[in-house]
Amino acid sequence: MIQVNGRTYAKPRRPTVVVCLDGCDPRYLDVGNASEVFPNISRMMREGFFALADAAMPTFTNPNNVSIVTGAPPALHGISGNYYLDRKTGEEIMIVDASPMRATTILAEMSRGGVRVAAITAKDKLRKMLGHRMEGGICFSSEKAAHATRAENGIDNVEALVGRPSPDMYSPDLSLFVLDAGIKLLEQGRADLFYLSLSDLVQHAHGPGEREADAFHNAVDAKVGRLASLGAVVGLIADHGMNDKTNADGTPRVVFLEEELNHRFGADAVRVICPITDPFVKHHGALGSFVRVYLRKPLELAAVMDAAAALPGIALVLDGKSAAGRYEMPLDREGDFVAIGDTHAVIGASRAEHDLTGLHGHRLRSHGGLSEQVVPFIVSHPVNEKYRNLERTRRLRNFDIFDFALNGLAQA
Repeated sequence: MIQVNGRTYAKPRRPTVVVCLDGCDPRYLDVGNASEVFPNISRMMREGFFALADAAMPTFTNPNNVSIVTGAPPALHGISGNYYLDRKTGEEIMIVDASPMRATTILAEMSRGGVRVAAITAKDKLRKMLGHRMEGGICFSSEKAAHATRAENGIDNVEALVGRPSPDMYSPDLSLFVLDAGIKLLEQGRADLFYLSLSDLVQHAHGPGEREADAFHNAVDAKVGRLASLGAVVGLIADHGMNDKTNADGTPRVVFLEEELNHRFGADAVRVICPITDPFVKHHGALGSFVRVYLRKPLELAAVMDAAAALPGIALVLDGKSAAGRYEMPLDREGDFVAIGDTHAVIGASRAEHDLTGLHGHRLRSHGGLSEQVVPFIVSHPVNEKYRNLERTRRLRNFDIFDFALNGLAQA
């Protein structure tokens, strides 16, 4: 047994693969032709274990992937966004490595316990966080697969392994490459515990039931089926859901909160930080449904919060301490207050900071708020009575997936 962040995990008795289906809102699995789009995953939902779980807040990539691999909320591991403001220096920082992490991971402790571990991610920004404290093992991204080395990543010649070049960062194949690499490593018996994290490029552009979404998810389903057919226990989870964020005429529904508050309280009165910001912004323009607000002038906090809360599209405003407590986020990395958009609104800073030309005519679809917190939670095999009762008696979280996949299986 391995102890990690106050939880205990059994070493895998058979190959175990956890896949983060980035942006896989439950509605993608509930389309009318789901049995055709997802034949393998639909079977897992019927014959294994299926429930709905809550993602960590804010519902962005970094906080949730790190929560999944640590089995803990952001308050413990310290990652509460893709982008943050350092209060001590005033510097705005994009998170692209493990330096802000405050906890070890299940992958790291398994590797230290003699388990062969492989972590493969679509986006290289996640790679160092997933590989944090790992000893040996394999850890690389499809984005940078061509540059993987044994010294840095535990593997080389990844393109030869998979049989094709590294995909473009804005290609759906960025995710499929991750799954194909995992399949090859599983076929070759090179790891016992896998974490495969995909990209949400397709989900940002296409909603449930759209042809492009169905085609992508059908390809994902086939590869998930292959992992299961190789004898692996497969856990499927998502980091967040996804919602349409547009007006009735199809234009993006955006609250430019910094602009609005500075107009009300004076130039440079506040700074709005958008934690969705990462190197992949073309498909969402760095617009999500959760922002942190910092006062730059000696204003009355309550008055500024009230002004923000009164704006159409803003669903909830909380002071930093209340937000950190309610959503299990690290207090020292909170803003003076947070603002959360409603189901169909995103929040930005100012028009000058958000380039939406990359949408190329697609409707804006994004995430970050409470409306994107519910995600599918699937294990390919039945779980035992204890774990079925857990789902009935307490709130299931996406970062419970390793616990269920490693500890929860029913005995054959």
